[in-house]
Amino acid sequence: MAPQHTFRAPHLITKPYMFAQKHLLFLLLAAALLSLPTACKEPLEPPPGNGGPADRCPPLTRVIPQDLPLEELLDKVQRQTLGYFWDFAEPNSGMARERNTSGHLVTTGGTGFGIMAMIAGVERGWLEREEVLQRMVRIAEFLRDADRFHGAWSHWIDGRNGSALPFSALDDGGDLVETAFLVQGLIAAREYFDLDHPTETYLRELVDELWHGVEWTWYTRGQNVLYWHWSANHGFAMNMGIRGWHEAMIVYVLAAASPTHPIQPEVYHQGWAGNGNMRNGRYFYDLRLPLGPDYGGPLFFAHYSFLGLDPRGLMDQYADYWEQNRNHTLINHRYAIANPYDYCHYSDSLWGITASDDPEVGYQAHAPFDRDNGTITPTAALSSMPYTPEESIRALNTFYYYLHDDLWGDYGFRDALNFEHNWFASSYLAIDQGPIVVMIENYRSGLLWEVFMRNEEVGVGLQKLGFYYSDEKQNTGMSTKEIPWTTITEH
Repeated sequence: MAPQHTFRAPHLITKPYMFAQKHLLFLLLAAALLSLPTACKEPLEPPPGNGGPADRCPPLTRVIPQDLPLEELLDKVQRQTLGYFWDFAEPNSGMARERNTSGHLVTTGGTGFGIMAMIAGVERGWLEREEVLQRMVRIAEFLRDADRFHGAWSHWIDGRNGSALPFSALDDGGDLVETAFLVQGLIAAREYFDLDHPTETYLRELVDELWHGVEWTWYTRGQNVLYWHWSANHGFAMNMGIRGWHEAMIVYVLAAASPTHPIQPEVYHQGWAGNGNMRNGRYFYDLRLPLGPDYGGPLFFAHYSFLGLDPRGLMDQYADYWEQNRNHTLINHRYAIANPYDYCHYSDSLWGITASDDPEVGYQAHAPFDRDNGTITPTAALSSMPYTPEESIRALNTFYYYLHDDLWGDYGFRDALNFEHNWFASSYLAIDQGPIVVMIENYRSGLLWEVFMRNEEVGVGLQKLGFYYSDEKQNTGMSTKEIPWTTITEH
């Protein structure tokens, strides 16, 4: 069992987070280049990648010549992407549409991400607190009346009437993972709207009613593991145990935290952790990966459970979760530099492999050496900004200054690109747009980590499962100091 520690929530620390040490080489290079102008009068070529032959790969040409200060660029990306959840929300429910072509079909997990994005919008002054409060109440009231399956919501819902919509033939009922992503956002809203005001009090009461109604224990089937799906028509026919390591750790944290239907610790240890079988411990590109598949898997593993759950110094007997997420991201980045399949323009400043739309099969979970077909997804690098700020900002600059005309649109960066197919997605997906706003905000201020971790029930759940925060690693992070474009793009 894990060592006994007093659980201490990290939200008590509110100052900007800086890395304890910075690479000496980076500082020397930055000092040498600070005198260079940040605005380029002539378009510049990015540093050469190690992609395929020149006659196969289209050239990369800078199309936005003027550099924005980093803070302004981050503002622009967050604010534009936020529009997907604020302006493009389904009008009756207020929930997030699955994608930009989904009509009235809304998504539960993506809505949870969008709730957190809207909180960032309020804090940044882009949205009015009262207007977002009213949107939160509309969403919560809609969810109260929508179809539920032993307390869990379906993956997809009809935004007009709350009816469950099937995700697949057997998946027409409760989806516990999507429900957990939604609850993560609802809890963040509950804690953010904390004023002694009738509407804010009403929202907090609604959220408690909603998430306390999830029957987590039902989804164990009497076993020491949580199951992903249950349907009134098909029961547990999907038969998918939620076993680690992947995106769903938050399911077990919330299930343990529930004051009404709590799981016991052995469900986490035997079901999710497999009594330690989720450990990896091997080295990839000289980086130790504590958990999960070789090379880490898709990068959304490091995002979805950690939009609110603060990984800075978070530990249990299986892993240091900051080390897990940072090394997973760095392995993904170094894989792009190594470029074993010789794909166009994979490089230090164009990287990010995760699940996204795909030019060959429609939608695909891409990962290093696993279904990698040359598809780069902006959410992969951008949502990893807390873990790899320098590498993520290099990718951001390439996406914005070089690929702007093909990649930038009404709701920020489109979903994906693939130079092998000369393809840029026309789509936006809620589950990809939301983490961009939230994780950039966590990089900048730690806001959503701070807000979510205020919830006392979450703290109880973490402690129950044997999690603790390491004091010496509490301040891991980096502030958004100005980094010259010339510094971050040089190899």
